[in-house]
Amino acid sequence: MRPKSPPNYLAGYSLALTEQVQNLISQGVLADRLQRKYPEAHEVRTDRALYAYVRVIKDKYLRNAEPVNKILFDGRLHVMNNALGIHSSVSRVQGVKLRTHREIRVATVFKAMPADFLRMIVVHELAHLKEFAHNKAFYQLCLNMEPNYLQLEFDLRVYLTYLQAAGSPLW
Repeated sequence: MRPKSPPNYLAGYSLALTEQVQNLISQGVLADRLQRKYPEAHEVRTDRALYAYVRVIKDKYLRNAEPVNKILFDGRLHVMNNALGIHSSVSRVQGVKLRTHREIRVATVFKAMPADFLRMIVVHELAHLKEFAHNKAFYQLCLNMEPNYLQLEFDLRVYLTYLQAAGSPLW
């Protein structure tokens, strides 16, 4: 079996943009730029704090969406396996009723990242409560919850590319 090639976090972006990011990494200035833009990590460190954080965002923007039963950091999600967060829905029959149990799991790497990156991944997973596919409506919902969503997603992808190349976290 052939080993998996590492994920290309900047796939889909223009060649000029990806080359610019690679040049910044090779020159050793990307880390400094990211740290200036996002100076410190957030304070959400426990599953309980994450649950409260997500509930505030959900209650503000998705009041009518189905409730989320479990929200936690998951150490089994690995950034290198291309999973930053997961939303899941499990339906079970209980008597004559059908019960749905929803979960949001966020990779533990987000415990030590800036608040903007955590918010971006939470917004992304919450948007899946309404829109399952990554389509236009999905991204419109993300932009409604976080107007800077697209820039944050790009910056996170740049950081993950840096992390893959350098191997040492910034925060």
